[in-house]
This record gives sequence, structure tokens and C-alpha cells, in this order.
Amino acid sequence: MQSVLNTATIPHARWIRIVLPAIIIYIVSYMDKMNIGFAMAGGMNEELRLSMAVAGFAAGMYFIGTMVLQVPAGHIAEHGSAKKFIQYSIIAWGGLSFLTGFVQNAWQLTAMRFLLGVAEGGVYPVVLIIVSNWFPRKELGRANAVCLMGLALAAVLTNPLSGWLISRLGWRWLFFGEGLISLATIFIWFPLISDHPADAKWISQEEKDYLVTTLAAEKAERAAAAAKQSGRATWLYKEILANKHLWLLTVIYTCACTGQWGYIFWLPTLVKKLTKASLTNVGLLSALPFIAAIGGLYIFGALSDRKGNRRLCTATCLISFGICFWIAAQFPTYIWLSCVLLVLTGVFTKAWQGTFWAMPDLVLAPGVSGAARGGINAIGNLGGFIGPALVGLIATKTGTMTYGVYSLSAVLILGGIITMFLPKVTGGYKYKVEAEAAGREKATAS
Repeated sequence: MQSVLNTATIPHARWIRIVLPAIIIYIVSYMDKMNIGFAMAGGMNEELRLSMAVAGFAAGMYFIGTMVLQVPAGHIAEHGSAKKFIQYSIIAWGGLSFLTGFVQNAWQLTAMRFLLGVAEGGVYPVVLIIVSNWFPRKELGRANAVCLMGLALAAVLTNPLSGWLISRLGWRWLFFGEGLISLATIFIWFPLISDHPADAKWISQEEKDYLVTTLAAEKAERAAAAAKQSGRATWLYKEILANKHLWLLTVIYTCACTGQWGYIFWLPTLVKKLTKASLTNVGLLSALPFIAAIGGLYIFGALSDRKGNRRLCTATCLISFGICFWIAAQFPTYIWLSCVLLVLTGVFTKAWQGTFWAMPDLVLAPGVSGAARGGINAIGNLGGFIGPALVGLIATKTGTMTYGVYSLSAVLILGGIITMFLPKVTGGYKYKVEAEAAGREKATAS
């Protein structure tokens, strides 16, 4: 076990060859998912004669499409080649994004958005599986957090690009140009990524031995824990569907996505109402919370790796997200105070993701955790509908967005509270040791 404990001299090529392509994939997929907002502002609605309701419905169909491949993608990635799955996904979503530039009516746009969601739906869980194949437990929180920084960076980097393309070439070239950029990422993904350390020819033998040994030991531990519950090292899918921890994780993720997408979707409107600034300045101000989110992702990912307390870190992020967002709505007459509070809210907007996605492996058996991730993400992504719609509905009924913000805050705080009901194994390394000791005592007694 010395190789597991003494990691100071182990090379770290995996942090570049795995993490960097994952960040790029997240940035590009986010760009293609969110560029419709710029297209709507850049003349698409007028040219296609779309009402706001129809445009919003078409944009939201993306989230319905993402549900199609989440579970199959997780299964394929865990039992087949995650690298090839992403490769084909890049071709599909890049091509669909490009073809969206040719749409002539609402139905064509709606269909393309749905298909784009299908094409991108498996990307998120599959990349998470690749990361879990390469990073031992004590690195996984940071690795997830650094990869997920791509989602925060995406808004900062791609919003100016989208605005430039529309202002220079028109909204159709937004889809043409960003579709071609997406297709080009295949030349980054394919040569850099390997599914498992044992397959990689680009790492040192020392790093390969460390990863193969450590990850195999951790997988064996998880299989042993699963065997104690069901009598087998792996679970049947019907058993995982009956597992309360899966549904707790799903509820938590749905609450988190509801708050996150509601915040992201309505942030420009909130900033516009507060500052009365031009759209250019609103765009710049709206990017600040996402810069803050990068710091939050890494800080909480590192904290959770240090103590292993994924549960507390996730709960802290969600509750802090909700409280800060609620406070930001209390001072509408103090413009810059509200803006500062919205930026502070950004610290927690995505910080929960790195710690959250380190937990499924702790409570679910090997062989099914990949599909389980897909299921959690598929259902949770309905928050992409719920959050924005909830704020819009309440704002329509009350004439103010304030109560909509309160509703999102309440959902986030609820998600944080529910997180603390997850089992002790998600609460720190010491609980894992205690569980192993109890298992040994039980085996000796029998």
C-alpha cells in the first residue's frame, strides 16, 4: 500500500491529458447549448416570426432531449469506451449546431434543439466517468471541480464570441461558426484521451502502476461494500432503482439544478433591472459571477478532498447559494450592493457540482454507478425547465421577480438540508474506516 500513501513523487500527467480535454468539451458543449439566447436577441425571433413563448419552448426542448441518452450513455461508458462515445457525440452535436443555421420556422428550430439535447445528453455523465477512471478518491473532488470549471469558463469565453459573430455576420453564422468549432474539438479529444490508465501509452510506468493499483483497490472496496448489501459484488438495475440513496441524490440534484438554471437564465434580466445599463455592460457584469464560480469550484473541491466530507461541502454550497441569492434580492435600491451579492452568489453557483459528483461512487455499486449518474443527471436536468419557468410564472403573477428569487432560494436550501440525510460514508474518510472495521468484525464473528 506504500504506492497509495506516498504520492508526492508520483507524476501527474493525468491532470493535463485528461482534465484539459474535459474542460474544452464542457466549454464547447455549453456554447452550443446556450447560443440560442444570443440568436434570439440577434434577430432570429423576428426573422422566423417567433413569439417569446414559442422561442422559449424551442430553447427548452434541449433539456427534454438530454433525457434520452443519459442512462444508456452511463452504461456504455462504464462497460465500453467512453472515449468513442464522446467522439461520436462531438460529430453529432457539432453537425446539428451547424444545421440549425438553416432553420426556417419554429418547428424546425424545436426539432433541432431537441436533437441537440439528445446528442449532448450523454456528455456530462460520460466525462464524469472518464474522470473517475483516472483519479483516485482523494483526488476526485478536485479533478471534478477543475473539469467543471469549463462550465463556468464557458459563459466568460463564449458570450463575447457569440456577440461578435452575430454583430459581424448575423445569427445564422452563430450556428455555422460555433458548429464548426465544435467539430474541430474532435482533433483535441481523440489523440489526448484514453479510457483507462492501463490503455494509455503517454504516462510513465510509475504513474500507471500507481493509478492501476489504487483504483483497483478502491473498486474492490466498493464491490465488497455492495456485496454486504445484496450478496453480490455488483447490483442489478432493479436493485439500484429501489435504492433510497439514488433517489436522495436525484432529489438533491434536481433542487440544485432548479436553483442554478433559474439563476443563470434570469441573471442578465436581474442585472439589467438593477443597473439600467446597456446590454454590452450587462453582459460584462453578468460574467463576473461565473469568474467567481471558478474559485468556488476549486476551493470546495479541495476542501472535500482534504477531509473526504462530500456531504457537508455539498450542503454548505447549496445553502450558501440560496441564502446569498435571497439576500441579493433584499436591496433593490442599493444597486452595487445587490450586484456584489449576486457575484458572491456566483461563488456557490457551481461549487456544489464537484463535491456532489464524488458521492455516487461512495453509495452505489461498481458496474451500475455510471448508468445511475446518467439517471440522476437526466431527471435533475428538468430543473432547466423548472427554475426559469418558476421565476417567470411567479413574476407574471406578482409583477416582480423578487418572489421568484425567494422560491429558487427556498429550493436550494431544501436541497442542502436533504443532502445531510445521505449516509455517513459521504461524510468523511473516518466513516469509511469505521464501516470497514465493522465489516471485518462481523465477518470474524460469523
